Amino acid sequence: MLSNYMGEFLTLAIIHFLAVVAPGPDFAVTIRQSVRFGRLVGICTALGIGAGISVHVLYTLLGVGALMHTTPWLLTVAKVVGGAYILYLGVSLIRSKPKTVLEGDKGADQPMAEQTLLKAFSTGFLTNATNPKATLFFLAIFTSLISATTPLKVQALYGVWMCFVNALWFVIVALFFSSARVRLLFLRMGHWFERTMGVILILFAGRLILSM
Repeated sequence: MLSNYMGEFLTLAIIHFLAVVAPGPDFAVTIRQSVRFGRLVGICTALGIGAGISVHVLYTLLGVGALMHTTPWLLTVAKVVGGAYILYLGVSLIRSKPKTVLEGDKGADQPMAEQTLLKAFSTGFLTNATNPKATLFFLAIFTSLISATTPLKVQALYGVWMCFVNALWFVIVALFFSSARVRLLFLRMGHWFERTMGVILILFAGRLILSM
């Protein structure tokens, strides 16, 4: 039975992958987490981003996405919440203080601030789950690419695949940016790296809020 939907799935998979690899808040947060806190925190952040996709898939399948699309004030609220969270992350990074050691690495005599794996996961999860751009993307692909006759369980499998691809891509990003050489290169920029990531997130938040 699944073979009947292979063409639909391949089209969906290609468009979704192109959207995933395009730089956005998820990308910026993964880079920042991986560079500042190391590989494990970066991977947990990536897994959180992958899990965040499930929120969009779930409410799209339940019809909430269509409701938001036809109810302007609901979409506006979603944009405000998403923009506010991304703005909060950006401001937090801009206010960061210079670091003298690689956080997450051992062997230094001075104490280092660390981030728990749960915090890393929740950061990735919230960054993706509160992004209304993702809401509009999933609403668009589920209404234009997926046939109304496609069974709900098949659509759910599409959603599982997209969660997996999201997590896998950002795990690869985390592995690259958490390598010792890459981390050292970025951390030599000191707090300017943090501030640059903060400005990028604020720009994303601003574009999101101005689109209302």
